[in-house]
Amino acid sequence: MSAADAVTDALRELRAEFIGVREGQLADYIPKLTLADPDAFGLALVSMDGHRYSMGEAEIPFTLQSISKPFVYALALSVLGLDEVGRWVSAEPSGEAFNAISLEPVTGRPANAMVNAGAIVTTALIPDTPDEPAFDRILHCLGSFAGRRLDVDEEVYASEAATGDRNRALAYLIRSAGTLPVDPVAAVETYFRQCAVRATAVDLATMAATLAHGGVNPLTGDTVVSAEVAAQVLAVMATCGMYDASGDWLLRVGLPAKSGVSGGLIAAGPARFGLATYSPPLDASGTSVRGHAALGALSRRLGLHLMNNPALPGSTVTLATTADDLPSAPADDRERALRERVGVVAAQGALDFTAAERVLYALDESGPERTGSVVLDLREVTTIDSVALAMLHTGLSRLAGDGWRAAVVDPADRLGPPDLVRERTGQDLPRYASREQAVQYCAHALPGAG
Repeated sequence: MSAADAVTDALRELRAEFIGVREGQLADYIPKLTLADPDAFGLALVSMDGHRYSMGEAEIPFTLQSISKPFVYALALSVLGLDEVGRWVSAEPSGEAFNAISLEPVTGRPANAMVNAGAIVTTALIPDTPDEPAFDRILHCLGSFAGRRLDVDEEVYASEAATGDRNRALAYLIRSAGTLPVDPVAAVETYFRQCAVRATAVDLATMAATLAHGGVNPLTGDTVVSAEVAAQVLAVMATCGMYDASGDWLLRVGLPAKSGVSGGLIAAGPARFGLATYSPPLDASGTSVRGHAALGALSRRLGLHLMNNPALPGSTVTLATTADDLPSAPADDRERALRERVGVVAAQGALDFTAAERVLYALDESGPERTGSVVLDLREVTTIDSVALAMLHTGLSRLAGDGWRAAVVDPADRLGPPDLVRERTGQDLPRYASREQAVQYCAHALPGAG
C-alpha cells in the first residue's frame, strides 16, 4: 500500500459502483465485436507526471475504433496545418450520429473529424509514399501517443472490412462532392485498419494524457505533437467527440472526450490527467454505458470539470527529500543517519484533486520505500478543497496502517481539527509549527533511535 493509492481507491470505488450496471448492448454491426466480454470493466488514469493508476480489466487489449480519430486528426494537423485540413474537414458539431450521411450543403465537407465521414477524409489526408505508407505513419503516431508499439487485430479488421459498406458509401458520397483527395477504396481500407489497432485502457489513458500534456507523452517525455496541435484536437473533442451528445457531455462532465464502439472511452483534463475506461456494452449513441457513468461520477466527485481551475503543473510540491539533506541537518553522524530515514515533503498553494495526487505521490517517493517516517509541511498551502482533503486523510491513514510514522507542519490546521483528523486517519497526527520540530520528532521516534 502507499499514500497515492488513494487515487486507485477512487477507481476501485467507481468500478464497484457501476460493475453491476446491465444496460447497453454490444456493437453488432462488426461481428467480431460481439465476442467481447460484456462484464469486462477497466479504468485507468495517467497524471501529467507520468503516474499510472488502474483498476479492473485495464490491461485487456481491444480495438480503438473511433478513439483513433482524434489522434489521426492530430497527425493530419501536424503534417498539413489547421488551414489545409480545414479545407477538407470542418470543425463544427454535427448534432447527428457518428455514422450519419451528412455533408455541408455548399462546401461538401464533413462536419468534423470525429464523425465517420470526417474521419475517413482525415485518414485520406495522411501522406502516402512508397517509403512511408499512410498506415505506417498512422500506426507509428498512435504508438507514440501510447508510449509503446501497437498492433492491428487482423480478425476485427477483416470483420469490419467485410461489413463496412456504409463507410464505403460515405467515402463515395464524399468523393462525389469533391472533398475526398484519394481513391475511396484506399481511404476506407486504411480507415478500417486504423480502427482495428489494439490498445489497453492504460494505453488510452496515456494517449489522452499526452494531449492533456501539450502533446508531450508523460511516460516517455517525447513530444508527439506540438502544444498548438494538442489544443486544437482537445477543442474538437470537447465540442464534437461525443457526437450528438457532445453538448450534454461537456455541460455535465466537462472534459474533452472520445468514445469507441468497442467499449473504450477517453477523457482529458488539460494540464491535469488522461482518463480511460473499457466496458463493451453501449448506449444508443455508441458510448460505453459503464464508462459514461463512471467518468461522469468521477468528474463530479473530484471536481474535474474543465471550467474549474486546475493546479499549475509543477507548482504544488516545493520539496521532496530526506531530512539529512535539509540545511538544518546537524553534522553529527548518528543524528544524520536518523534523519536519512525521515522523508520531507512541502506543498504550496491551493490543493485540489490534481495537486493532492502530486503530494501523495511525493510522500511515497520521499518516504515509505526508503525511510521509517515522513513529514508533510503545509505551511505554504492556502486552501485544501474537500476532495483533496479526503485524499490526504486517506493517504496519511494508509501510511499509518503500514507502520510509517507521520507528522505534519500545519499551524493553520489545513487538515482540519484534531478530532476530524483522528477520525479520518485513525491516529493522533502530531502537528508542529516548524519543519525542524517535526523532523526531530520523527527522527527520535524511529525504532532504534534510543
